[in-house]
Amino acid sequence: MSKIEVILPDNSKISLDEGANGFSLAKEISESLAKNAVALEINGEVKDIRTSLSNNDKVKILTSKDSETLAILRHSTSHIMAQAVIALFPQAKLAIGPAIENGFYYDFDLEGHTFTEEDLSKIEDKMHEIVKQNLTFEKYFVPDVDAQIKEFNDEGEIYKAELLEEHRNHKPTLYLTKDKDGNSVFNDLCAGPHLPNTSFIKAFKLMKVAGAYWRGDAKNKMLQRIYATAFWTKEDLKNYLTMLEEAEKRDHRKLGAKLDLFSTREELGAGLVLWHPNLAVVREEIENYWRTEHRKRGYVIVNTPHIAKSKLWEISGHADHYRENMFFIQKEDESDDQYILKPMNCPFHILIYQANRHSYRSLPLRMAELGTVYRREHSGALGGLTRVQGFTQDDAHIFCTPEQLVDEINEIIDFVADTMAIFKMDFEVELSTRPESYIGEIENWNKAEEGLKAAMDKRGMKYDINEGDGAFYGPKIDFKVKDAIGRTWQCATIQLDFNLPARFDLKYQDKDGQLKTPLMLHRVVFGSMERFHGILIEHYAGAFPLWLAPTQVEIVPISNDKHTDYAEKVYKALRNANIRANLDDRSESMNYKIRESLQDKKIPYVVVVGDKEMADGTVAIRKRGKGPIGSLKLDEFVSGLLEEIKSRA
Repeated sequence: MSKIEVILPDNSKISLDEGANGFSLAKEISESLAKNAVALEINGEVKDIRTSLSNNDKVKILTSKDSETLAILRHSTSHIMAQAVIALFPQAKLAIGPAIENGFYYDFDLEGHTFTEEDLSKIEDKMHEIVKQNLTFEKYFVPDVDAQIKEFNDEGEIYKAELLEEHRNHKPTLYLTKDKDGNSVFNDLCAGPHLPNTSFIKAFKLMKVAGAYWRGDAKNKMLQRIYATAFWTKEDLKNYLTMLEEAEKRDHRKLGAKLDLFSTREELGAGLVLWHPNLAVVREEIENYWRTEHRKRGYVIVNTPHIAKSKLWEISGHADHYRENMFFIQKEDESDDQYILKPMNCPFHILIYQANRHSYRSLPLRMAELGTVYRREHSGALGGLTRVQGFTQDDAHIFCTPEQLVDEINEIIDFVADTMAIFKMDFEVELSTRPESYIGEIENWNKAEEGLKAAMDKRGMKYDINEGDGAFYGPKIDFKVKDAIGRTWQCATIQLDFNLPARFDLKYQDKDGQLKTPLMLHRVVFGSMERFHGILIEHYAGAFPLWLAPTQVEIVPISNDKHTDYAEKVYKALRNANIRANLDDRSESMNYKIRESLQDKKIPYVVVVGDKEMADGTVAIRKRGKGPIGSLKLDEFVSGLLEEIKSRA
């Protein structure tokens, strides 16, 4: 028999019989690898483990330890869910069932019945029955598309028929689940890849039912979508469900109401936020940090209008590439100029740059603004602080020479790292490259992407490539910060832009006397103030650290009749030191007021004052999360608080 050679990840080669597949290769390497093999990576593409190999293929056997395989597990489990639904509800029609970020879903057309919690439990039980049969997943190339479309239509599977018609020229495949005797018990139109068999499916959970239009189009029929998740182990599933419970407790919308932080109103408009005094205090502290740090790092701070003529957005390219996200101000008269609420701050900063002449000696020019912008979103996508239509960006634009680019990018990365460390947040990094709809020359895009890579490579930073997700005017570095329970959130961004400086004909005089076009970096550290505060509320579960807490100290007199005067003295001492304090002289019991302050209002410190404290000039201190921690002289307590606030501990 003829032989082939394949190349392993360590560049070693292994000889196999012609026609060998990934499973054959795994067995050749070791029996344990064959037992644990889930899929195959051939020349960079993930395939089924039974895919045939060719001479000189670069091959890696994938197991559950490889990150790529979790999506395969989930996609395969979605097929089992569809099989279970059809077994219990034979009249159901199948739509699609992809893996998604935290699990998978499947859409069903089920006339006359709405899935209930009880149904989900029954479907789960049926899935466990199916999994125990140790069915195999087998790929089957459709030999006659027209015949298969007719079969789907005859069975009432109109959605599968529509999809197959759409993909008739893409070598369409079915995935069959087969029993131990080789009989096909279920099939689904799918490109794969899938698990070798159902024995790998050990831990899954059906989460909820939602409505979903076919193909996401409101003109089409509303289907029922079952959301679910799957993990390799029961422990991983348990940890995920625990995290969801914790996330529910931390939901910033619930905490926002409970702690009186913010609100939205129907008469105000969707996605527009009212900052209440408590959250406004948090924002003020963060803005104070922001301004101080920017000045320390060589930025100038500017302010710009909320509206501008449409001509500005035509020059910038937003009118052509961002129109569906922009708010237009209604004209009263046809002769009036069209004005637009700004979706971005960048054109305004460019106009400020144009107001003066610049030489290479005056660059880099770092310009920052807490600028409020407005972007139209679908109402269904809006919620709380994290998805809004009006928000304030901690925006900055840096105009620099090509020689300064790498250092400027690294200084921004340092700024982001220093800032996120204050909030005890780690981050991951992605490089987002040229999208399909872009402006400018391809050569400039290539230079921009290489420039961002060079800056990250210089500091040895690990990053993933997010193909096609850059802004229309330039590629970007995205920072995904990780909160206290391990969720990631998009916050800081660095975008390199060759296009807007060229569109606005920006110039500086270089050392050779020539007029040249500067490079432009767009950058945010927090992203938007609204979104970042929503993240912070959930990160801290509403229990802000002392420097951010709306009320930092609650003062509770044991007896209002006897101890209020001393409590007033404590209150004034704290307020004179710029510590945010509140004196609770309500007629409630002392224990109730302490419990409410520490647990419900999440105030960092409560001080209790009675006869002993009044006689000694002290305060009895209780700390959130710790309870009583002793007594201190009033001036010692104040100085300790000031030190903790200053350190942003």
